[in-house]
Amino acid sequence: MQPRRGGIRAGARTSPDCASLHPGYGLSTERVPGWRPRIAHPFIRAMRESGAARAVVLLRHLSCIKRAHREPGKIPAMDTEAAQADEARINRARAHAAQHRIGEAEAAYREILVGAPDTPEALNFVAMCALARGEFASAQRDLEHAARLEPTQPEIWKNLGIVHLAQHRFGDALDSFDRALGIEPVHFAARLHRAAALERLGRIDDATTAYFGAIVAAQERGKWRNDLSTPPGLRAAVKHAIAFVGVHRKRILLDLLQPLREKHGAGSLARVEEGLAIYLGERPANYPDTRQFCKFFYVPGLRATPYYERELFPWHADLERHTDTIRAELRSVLEQPIGVEPFLGTNDNQLLKEHNLLAGTRGQAQWNSFFFHRHGEVFEQNAKRCPRTTEILATLPLVHIRGHAPEVLFSILTPGSHILKHHGVTNTRLVTHLPLIIPGDCAISVGGVEHAWQEGRCVTFDDTFEHEAWNRSDQVRAVMILDSWHPDLSEAEREAIALLVGGIGDFNAAAKVEAPPKD
Repeated sequence: MQPRRGGIRAGARTSPDCASLHPGYGLSTERVPGWRPRIAHPFIRAMRESGAARAVVLLRHLSCIKRAHREPGKIPAMDTEAAQADEARINRARAHAAQHRIGEAEAAYREILVGAPDTPEALNFVAMCALARGEFASAQRDLEHAARLEPTQPEIWKNLGIVHLAQHRFGDALDSFDRALGIEPVHFAARLHRAAALERLGRIDDATTAYFGAIVAAQERGKWRNDLSTPPGLRAAVKHAIAFVGVHRKRILLDLLQPLREKHGAGSLARVEEGLAIYLGERPANYPDTRQFCKFFYVPGLRATPYYERELFPWHADLERHTDTIRAELRSVLEQPIGVEPFLGTNDNQLLKEHNLLAGTRGQAQWNSFFFHRHGEVFEQNAKRCPRTTEILATLPLVHIRGHAPEVLFSILTPGSHILKHHGVTNTRLVTHLPLIIPGDCAISVGGVEHAWQEGRCVTFDDTFEHEAWNRSDQVRAVMILDSWHPDLSEAEREAIALLVGGIGDFNAAAKVEAPPKD
């Protein structure tokens, strides 16, 4: 029963790692026939076939104009030699550009370059106009000149990369986009065009993660969600990227399962592959119970109930026999709380209450933890403090998923604290509590069904059902939390889920996108 730790979030019923991209464009706008399109890149094609390129010339250039208007009389940082030119002509050129009078703006900038040839703003503008006409050599020359004058301006490097793309010099394009992103890592357009260079180099998997990262970064900031939020000159490229991701992200993830298909048979992984389709937004989850919701990965066809019978977990009895030993080590931790930390990353009550995570009725509410394992990582120092508990845990059938599990801890709830209603991340694993210190008036509710803990008696539940817990007593409540596989999963399915979840994490890391929810 773990809401997200470290990154406080409200309980939105969407997948925070953007498994399916924003529905305005979605993942099915168009399909790419094959891995390497034989047509020109959509951005370059748009420039040749329409006046869209002229709008593109303006998109970033206008930001310079807006900055100048906010600070009257000040030349934007992009201009080093522009101060030597006639400021009136600079402002006139900008005014023409702002009014979409591109021909007049270009003429004005070229006039400026006659007297001040080292003006990066003018060089950048005329270069992009030349690019729109297909005058690649001229555009490259002017942008290289501008880059020498202003090597810390990402827009110049991005534009130079576009010129290289137009000339099919994909390696040079990649270098230029990398220079731009080294200066401004969140530059959406540079990330998008860098992905295009990777695609044209035949690095399909790298292009897929790069496109995904560019789109997610833009959409998280309200950009590229639909035509209105996407600059006209980028629409074709953005739609191409979304379609490309729709094809290749699924292929990359399904390829991870191929060895298991060969080992166990294709039909053995059908439910897991359905889960992947749900994660990618290709089909709805259709939960069998309205109380259930997975924040990350849902596998259909598994039994769905708030609580599970003890008989399904024969290891419960073995764990319960060690209750006194484990509780003794817990009390030692409580006496010297080194290694104890807020489960949610903070115990700031105002912040936690605002996000509907934690509330209190007896002063400050605190939900603290003492981890043995966290997202698959062993907490060595904590394990050394509780050697007997660590030995006992080593005998249990815990879930092992790279970067996600096991998750084992002492969960410590102070008097008056109330963990508010929330959902877990996946129905493929269940949560077990071993109650260790249980004063009166403490309970957990899963799917609206209340359960009062009994010291030394395990309870296992599906935390994707909405659940909450409270301690209304005047003493500390403490349980051990650990996870186990859903008993309906076959060994093949467990292997597949572990591979797939780890692979999704790898994909997001390569895309420089937030990792999927882990708790």
